[in-house]
Amino acid sequence: MTSLTLSVTEELRKKMDEHPEINWSEVARQAIILKITLLEKMNKLLKNSKLTEKDTIKIGRKVNAGMAKKMGFTK
Repeated sequence: MTSLTLSVTEELRKKMDEHPEINWSEVARQAIILKITLLEKMNKLLKNSKLTEKDTIKIGRKVNAGMAKKMGFTK
């Protein structure tokens, strides 16, 4: 197994130190596994997509605006 060095803020490190019973390396490993799994699923779903990055940004902005309006953050 290889090693990975992770930088965290001093504040976060202090909060982590409050929980010495937690294996923080395992927490980080599981978070990385989850992210990789999600990325692999996304890549599989999108591998035949004809959308460009510009298209997806435009759609994302419309979705965000619609959600903000629905949630009452905008008029």
